Formats: sequence, structure tokens, C-alpha cells
Amino acid sequence: MRSIHLGGQRTRKDLADRLELNRSTIKAVVDELVGDGLAIENPDSSGGNAGRPSLVVAPVPSSVWVVAVDAAIDWLTVAAVGLGGSVLAEVRLEPPAGEFDPQVLVRLLGDAVTSIGARFDRPPSAVGVAVPGLVRSSDNLVRSAPNLGWVDVPLGDMLAAETGSDVFVGNESNLGALAEHVRGAARDVDDVVYLMADVGVGGGVISSGVTVVGAGGYAVELGHMGINGRRRCRCGSLGCWETEVGRFAMQRAVGLPEHATIDELCDRLQSCTPGDPVLDSYAEWLALGLRNVVAMFDPRVVVFGGLFADLLPAVQDRLVASLAESLVVRQFGVQLRPAALGSRASLVGAAEVAFATVLDRV
Repeated sequence: MRSIHLGGQRTRKDLADRLELNRSTIKAVVDELVGDGLAIENPDSSGGNAGRPSLVVAPVPSSVWVVAVDAAIDWLTVAAVGLGGSVLAEVRLEPPAGEFDPQVLVRLLGDAVTSIGARFDRPPSAVGVAVPGLVRSSDNLVRSAPNLGWVDVPLGDMLAAETGSDVFVGNESNLGALAEHVRGAARDVDDVVYLMADVGVGGGVISSGVTVVGAGGYAVELGHMGINGRRRCRCGSLGCWETEVGRFAMQRAVGLPEHATIDELCDRLQSCTPGDPVLDSYAEWLALGLRNVVAMFDPRVVVFGGLFADLLPAVQDRLVASLAESLVVRQFGVQLRPAALGSRASLVGAAEVAFATVLDRV
């Protein structure tokens, strides 16, 4: 099930080869899944083989579905995601401006889940939520979300009580890294760093195919690396990397006021050209932090998401030149790639963390 959930439809032969099982075992398993309504078999229409076409096994999206939530600072997205990753329904909600009571979020999400669930003949199997903050992995407690103004919010318990479903809460960047690894720009590698910028800067790391979370679930808060003691961060610390490379630092670099909209910033970033001198100082801070990150985690690929994806074409040459001076990069190299999933990475990751537990129970 995990193979066809992540990889899409496959022939029985392909499944046998990938899973290192004999064909009779694969037939027995597939027959059981088809009988349970979880999978379907159709003739292979690719035209690659002469004679009788092979059967391809595909997931039935509506047979199992989860709710995925992206609780970002500027938007709330709630989606019903079916087996195989198909988005079956989606709603976009406008959150209250600025910091807001988590109870408001829980009510909004509860109403959205109820509305979406009315379209299906069975309840969601789980709920996955991405939030911009530190999430304690043991109990889904949002320990700190500075850009939302939250401290010690038991979001997992609150949403479980509201929806009646199992709830899994994760940091948005960790879930973005997972999404780009299993469905995006880094599907072909098992050692990945994901960097994203919106208001703040987040990061996620996949090492040997496993998400790095740390002892409490707080690892890889790359935006809060101490790098320059000039500016106070919204987290309360002095000198965090995001104060030099986050959204407001970008706006300073390209001459936009702090109240500029995200669309204005994206347009301005996309108009920058490689070597644009307005980005010189900004690119130096970005390159300095990136070299530290690469030295710590030795990734094969660094994926740039959020505003970093818009910025990458203008600064990539400078980043590559800086990384060439890194001892770690000189050993094996590293690729820089824009995110494939765009602003949906955290939403996709939230769905996948929910499905991970569901598939363990299938």
C-alpha cells in the first residue's frame, strides 16, 4: 500500500521487483487489497508491451482519506487527501489578522473538517497539521510559535477533542522537507536539507531517508541559528539567521517598505537578475548560513522553498561559489534546487505524516 500510495500505479511485476517478493505473493496481496476496496487493477494502457497488456495496481483515493491542515501565519488551508495523495476537497480560510487565540483556530478547523467530511461516507482516518513553531513530538504540544504568539498550546489534544480523530501536529518546515522528499524536488535522494522563508525562516532535514527531529522534536530550527548579533528576533533571541535572510530582510535588500505585501515582494524578487548588486549584502548572509548548514548535515540536495524559491535564480551563482569553499562540499558536491511543491509543501507533508500512521494500520 505504501508503494502505490507514494509511487502511484504500478504493475504487479514492478511491485514484485521493488518489494523483492515473488509474483504469487504479490497476486495474493493485491487480490486482498482489491477485495477490501483499497486498490483497483486496470489494463496497462502505456503501450509498452506487445501482446496481452499487464495489469496495473492503483490506489482507490476515496477508500482512505485524511485531513491535512496548513496553519500558516497568513492563511489556513484544510484539505481532504485521499490514498495516493489525491486532493479530494479543499477550503481556504482567512485567519484573524496578527496573533490570534488558538481556540479560534480550533473552531475554524473543526467547522472546516465537519463541512468537508459531509462529502464522504466515512470519517477521516487521521488529521495532520503543519504549524510555524516548535512542536513537542511526544504529545503534539506547540511549545512556541513566536509569529503566532503561542506558547505551550496543546493543539493536538484540542483538535482531537474537536474532530474526534487522531491528530498529528508537526513543524511546517519539517513537514515541507518530508513532502519534497517523497513527492517533490528531492524524490531521488535520501539526504536533503529543505530551507523555506515566509515571515521567518524554517528548515527541515532528511538524513538517510529519515526526518531529523531531535530529542524533543525541536531540531533543525535553522532560522534561529545565531549568526549576527545586530538584530533582535521575534523569538526573543539576538542575532538569529532569519533576521538577516527572512522576509523583512529581503524587503530591506530590494528597497521595499516593511508594510509591502507578499505579492509585491515576490514580483520584485522575480525581477532580480543574477548578480544584481542590490542583493550583495543579503546574499552574503544567505551564503554564510547555508555553508554552516551544509557543513553540519552533508546533504546531497538543498531544496529552497517559499520566498527562497523566488530568490534562488538571482543568487544561485553566488551561493555555489561560496559553497565551493566548503570542506564538505569539496568531497562530494551538493545540488541546489527550487521546491517543486511551492506553497503546498507543508500541506502535502501534513497529509503524509497522517498517512504514515494510517498505513501502518492497514
